Amino acid sequence: MTTYLSAEQILDAADLSIEDVHVPEWGGTVRVKGMSGTERDRFEAGFVGNDMKQLPKDKALEYYRARVAAACLVDQAGNKMFRSVGEIKRLSDKSAEALQRVVDVANRLSGLTEDDVEELTGNSEPGQSESSTSASPGTSDTPSPSSSSGSPRASSRSGKQ
Repeated sequence: MTTYLSAEQILDAADLSIEDVHVPEWGGTVRVKGMSGTERDRFEAGFVGNDMKQLPKDKALEYYRARVAAACLVDQAGNKMFRSVGEIKRLSDKSAEALQRVVDVANRLSGLTEDDVEELTGNSEPGQSESSTSASPGTSDTPSPSSSSGSPRASSRSGKQ
């Protein structure tokens, strides 16, 4: 017989995954937390319009990896580490390999698939094998998405590190 959850059980469930990721380029370990439903909705909404007015639409993919990392990197207490446009721009100047390592885990923990990324970024042309995802901390000081010449890749890698 199937036992069904009550609304209270669902609302009380601790269901946001957190994973520590070693980033050798940065000389240590960071904590990556999957996005909540609201955080992911805000992140995705950033691709629908340029409501934050922080970056022109043609610059969103330029900051793709940094936006995903900023949405999911947290301190030991679970607080977001990067919130301002300036911090996210500075984060985007870090190693692409290091950022991608964080993005791969953030995508997995947030349930973002390659198809989701392609839909968000408009990179769903036939035969295209690489895609990208973007995450926004969900505040008005977060870079908005747009397009750029590069297409960040989203990994479908699964399994925890």
